[in-house]
Amino acid sequence: MSCISSTVMVLAPAASLNSNKQSRAGPARAAHAFSKSRQSAVFAPRAVAKVGRTSVVTRALFGFGKKKEEPAKEEKKAEPKAVEETKPLGVFKLEYSVANDSKKRTAKKWKEPVVVAVSGAAGQISNHLLFKIASGEVYGQDQPIALRLLGSERSKEALEGVAMELEDSLFPLLREVNIGIDPREVFANADWALLIGAKPRGPGMERADLLEMNGAIFVEQGKALNDVAKPTCVVCVVGNPCNTNALIAMENAPKLNRKNFHALTRLDENRAKCQLALKAGVFYETVSNVTIWGNHSTTQVPDFVNAKIDGKPAADVINDQQWLETEFTPAIQTRGGLLIKKWGRSSAASTAVSIADAVKALVTPTKQGDWFSSAVCTDGNPYGIEEGIIFSMPLRSTGDGSYEIVEGLEINAWLKERIQTSQDELTKEAACVSHLTGKMGGSCELKGAEADTMLPGEM
Repeated sequence: MSCISSTVMVLAPAASLNSNKQSRAGPARAAHAFSKSRQSAVFAPRAVAKVGRTSVVTRALFGFGKKKEEPAKEEKKAEPKAVEETKPLGVFKLEYSVANDSKKRTAKKWKEPVVVAVSGAAGQISNHLLFKIASGEVYGQDQPIALRLLGSERSKEALEGVAMELEDSLFPLLREVNIGIDPREVFANADWALLIGAKPRGPGMERADLLEMNGAIFVEQGKALNDVAKPTCVVCVVGNPCNTNALIAMENAPKLNRKNFHALTRLDENRAKCQLALKAGVFYETVSNVTIWGNHSTTQVPDFVNAKIDGKPAADVINDQQWLETEFTPAIQTRGGLLIKKWGRSSAASTAVSIADAVKALVTPTKQGDWFSSAVCTDGNPYGIEEGIIFSMPLRSTGDGSYEIVEGLEINAWLKERIQTSQDELTKEAACVSHLTGKMGGSCELKGAEADTMLPGEM
């Protein structure tokens, strides 16, 4: 029986693939610099003469009362051997035969690795998400993972650190980690693309300006997915404004199935479930059938009309229509801003959990009678929502990565009015980026404070 074999795949980040002149900073260099600083700080002990009444402490600290003498020679210390700086850190690939593993593991039927590309991989959200994916929590305990991590020129060294931590965690399912800054290399043969990275909104920036700035990123990433990802690749856009960013990526990737583009609204769904459970005084797992309609913005519509608590209509269980209409909805829309006010940081951890939930909803069969929320292409939808935009709706999956839109939900006058408002906003966003989606002639009307519907804390 042969031993487990392990090989190292030496892949530099994409920017340096065509040039070997760039040096590698990182732990190796830091260790070397630290070693030198330690040597300069160490001094040899000197003999202290008993002269006059100067105290031992004073003599030791300041040298008072000492006889002048030749300083003792420092003993030259051998420097620790530094890691070779030309060798990329945190890039590895494991290859071994499952037949060589224990009987317990060989009893499992291992699948082919699923290739998961993640942009913004050195960011806070990814710092929580990647370890969930590598542990098997997201795609299943029998699903090997190959991670492809996309960073930027500024973050490529931090990206190596992320990959090193993944190495050190010894995840049995993690079979490969590749890192880079070129989406055409990172997205190659991807089964899933989780697009987390986006530029944040700057002070005084209009929503239209943010759409334009991030639009250029998602044009490039959409084209890269079109050129090198698998045609069946499932894309989930997290970087805000995520609905329209997903639209831009979709329109620039005509080889991919339009149904496979999602914008994340699962965090909003999770927040809605929590608030309904708290109001009803029940555990959140009893809350089901919650839909987020529309845009991931303050025009989003958390649907309490069709929600259920322990199988009963949520409105009947809570029996407080005013709270549902005037407190519940704003609470979900502004939850991110309240979190920042309380904690001083954005919702990175809960966003990572919601991304994991969104993926699991597509790779696990939906419970009978239930559904989940995700913003998807409206083409052919049963609710009369304008086609050609990315709009959050109720979905159901058989667990193979695909979905169907759940039909037949009650849309009362209260819901209809608010769904229309969110639809109008998304059509205006689409017009603002029409030059990025191949639909010239649109004019951007998202100007001024009244058009500012970005969720607090996600600017």
